[in-house]
Amino acid sequence: MEIKRVVPSGYCQGVIRAIRMVQDTVNKYPDKKIYVLGMIVHNRYIVDAFNNLGVITLEDPSRNKSELLDDIDDGVVVFTAHGISEAVKNKAIKKGLIVVDAACTYVLKNMALIKEYLNNDYDIIYIGKKKHPESVAALSISERIHLVTNNKDIDELDLTNANIMVTNQTTMSVFDTKEYINHIKEKYPEAVVLEEICDATRQRQKAVMDLKDADTLIIVGDPASNNTAQLTRLGKLNGIERVIQIESAADLKDIDLTGSEKIAVTSGASTPRYLTDNTINYLKTKNPEYLETDISQILK
Repeated sequence: MEIKRVVPSGYCQGVIRAIRMVQDTVNKYPDKKIYVLGMIVHNRYIVDAFNNLGVITLEDPSRNKSELLDDIDDGVVVFTAHGISEAVKNKAIKKGLIVVDAACTYVLKNMALIKEYLNNDYDIIYIGKKKHPESVAALSISERIHLVTNNKDIDELDLTNANIMVTNQTTMSVFDTKEYINHIKEKYPEAVVLEEICDATRQRQKAVMDLKDADTLIIVGDPASNNTAQLTRLGKLNGIERVIQIESAADLKDIDLTGSEKIAVTSGASTPRYLTDNTINYLKTKNPEYLETDISQILK
């Protein structure tokens, strides 16, 4: 059995930056309660590791970020890598909380572009995932931002503004985004397109599509991670015989890999290298010690 690590894979710079900001915040405010409004990045092992350091993650799918903020009376609030609405940030400041914004620079750049075009009287068509925190943050900017998640949503648009700009959630599939942009251009041929998939997402997706001889692809990542889900989907589109998404090596315990001769292993942009290393080491050795996750190793 041949095992190959796909390069590049794993952490992007935005995830590294967000994790370091929380670590720095823990060191800077040892006597204050520190809250993260949602998952700092989409990986539960990272969340658990920070919880072990006393960081409190507030996450409830039935409540929005503003409602979650009501649970914080004092201390520090960290906004996640996915971006946050100005209304929520201002609410935190008015409450007297110390604010740390760990938003990815690509996300911030995209939001700045959206605001620039809104100020020039454009309507925005935003390609993204419904209820994803990055999309929620972008849509909060204005009612003139219109979320589309598929071609049907595009068909149902009824924009009368001649000025239209198209952008997207930064972790979308390159191929899906291209398809949706083409469909939008058929309907609104004069639309300005600013495709904003981040470099890390683009490079990791390309690496999966460039795989030629793997009969099995294993993707390590959290079910909540959109960029991980896109890698899984692209592996299937690439015609790889077996595509398996796992959270950690422990998920391999009950998976029969008989017949897999060339296995490629990749991971989402919010997946700690430790989890990917454990997966590769288990595949190579079948040593059960790699099925156990040591939370103390996650942030290293």
